[in-house]
Amino acid sequence: MGIKERKKEIRKFVWDALESKDIATFPRPVYGRIPNFKGADVAARKLAELEEFLKARTLKVNPDAPQRSVRYLTLKARKLLIMPPPRLRSHFILLDPNAIPENTWFKASAISGAFTYGKPLQLDAKFKVDLIVMGSVAVSPDGARVGKGEGYAELEYATLRTIGAVDEKVPVATTIHDIQLVDDIPVEDHDVSVDIIITPSRVIRTKTKMQKPGGIIWEKVTEEMLARMPILCELKDKYG
Repeated sequence: MGIKERKKEIRKFVWDALESKDIATFPRPVYGRIPNFKGADVAARKLAELEEFLKARTLKVNPDAPQRSVRYLTLKARKLLIMPPPRLRSHFILLDPNAIPENTWFKASAISGAFTYGKPLQLDAKFKVDLIVMGSVAVSPDGARVGKGEGYAELEYATLRTIGAVDEKVPVATTIHDIQLVDDIPVEDHDVSVDIIITPSRVIRTKTKMQKPGGIIWEKVTEEMLARMPILCELKDKYG
């Protein structure tokens, strides 16, 4: 079985388990999504207690439903929040809690609210990310991760590496349900490994030895991707 087929098998196994055991929550069904799960808020609070979160000034957090509590707690802690738009259709969004009314922080943590209260972050802006939180479909204890199969999380990470906002020392965390932890996941060169796995019941420090991609692998970027994600065109003009 090839790597891509094995990843598809892992996704289906996890999605099936979340649905059949009624662990999945809105939006449902979870197939084709970074799955939301019961206890996502508990995992988010565990993340917010970690030294990496407490020390961070700027976090990049994915826009999916299971990480909404992470985004809210980031704003509540008065940290800068960088959120990529769904499917990377536009620039990253910067949310500064000091520029947003406190009673709108929870609303701003949703995708629609982020577009309302946040500002587009231009690629030439000077900023550094201290902690990355990614959504996952499945993760293995050695830090291998699989998303929903479209590659956006990897492109988001690669974009930040390309513009110098992130280096190899910036930790990558993910919040998942315990059932999303699997024994083994095959890895490709564009995959981003995870340093910290947070579930509702535990924190796993993977001590991963997998090398994270140092930027966008341009030979894997197609014309269709460039047409669909104008931000890639900007990056290619400047760094490609």
